[in-house]
Amino acid sequence: MRDAFISRLTEMAASDPRIMLITGDLGFGVLTEYSKRFPNQFINAGVAEQNMTGLATGLALEGYTVFTYSIANFVFMRCLEQIRNDAAYHGCNVNVVAVGAGFSYGALGISHHATEDMAIMRALPDLTVVSPGDDWEAAQATQAIASQPGVCYLRLDRQGLSCGEPSDEPFQLGRARTVRRGDDLTLVATGGMLAVAMQAADQLANDRIQCRVISMHTVKPLDRECLIQASQETGGIVTIEEHSIDGGLGGATAECLLESGSPPAFFKRIGLSGGFSSIVGSQEYLRTQYGLTADNITTTVHGLLGGRHRQVRTAA
Repeated sequence: MRDAFISRLTEMAASDPRIMLITGDLGFGVLTEYSKRFPNQFINAGVAEQNMTGLATGLALEGYTVFTYSIANFVFMRCLEQIRNDAAYHGCNVNVVAVGAGFSYGALGISHHATEDMAIMRALPDLTVVSPGDDWEAAQATQAIASQPGVCYLRLDRQGLSCGEPSDEPFQLGRARTVRRGDDLTLVATGGMLAVAMQAADQLANDRIQCRVISMHTVKPLDRECLIQASQETGGIVTIEEHSIDGGLGGATAECLLESGSPPAFFKRIGLSGGFSSIVGSQEYLRTQYGLTADNITTTVHGLLGGRHRQVRTAA
């Protein structure tokens, strides 16, 4: 996804001199072409994330569209006060680009596991939280947040992902994408877990369970209409995120459905629970260790449906 981001940003910078990219002394292999082509639209702020965010705020107040870029936890956690008090409070067009969502940097340990970021960022007022599910969404989101007022948090998986590029579907912040139709239940996924949700839906289809799969690429503002419709039209809701179940997609979805008066027949959050991710390894290894696999989703769905689904299908 990071390559899709920088490719689209490079296109944007070529036609808009107001585009400014600031890195916290990271991403040189990825940012080399951009920095060479647009030296006046690129700053390396060094290992000084608070200063990076202060620079971004000042430039945004002068009319620039600014992107700050670093590994996920570094780009927002070390400078949360500056994002809140300087950029967000003043409604600045500062786009915080976090590379390495979830377990993307799994082998580097807890300092690099971005598993609480959506909860923290969605709690800040007047801030948009975007978590694309594949490369197409990442490129489209990069374009969209440039013209979105205020601070945006763009959460990117390190690896490239594709769930099939739509031919004519528009991308809109705050409007989820239904990437698979089904009426038995709904899988709501965000970020890199979209591909895993699609794999689980394929497995469940072999058991005659038809899943609706929703890509919730914008966690804030949430697409309430899409979720309420899914709750009313399908048998239940399962949210899937490479993030703590506290305060992320699952929490936001539960809040939406309970407050709307349209609770689903069943509801389950799949994500991290029970403390810090204290082990290390590849992204795939950690997903297996913490139950974030297609097999785990399939098993969870069977447990939620019990024998009800097969009884209904047999009777039909």
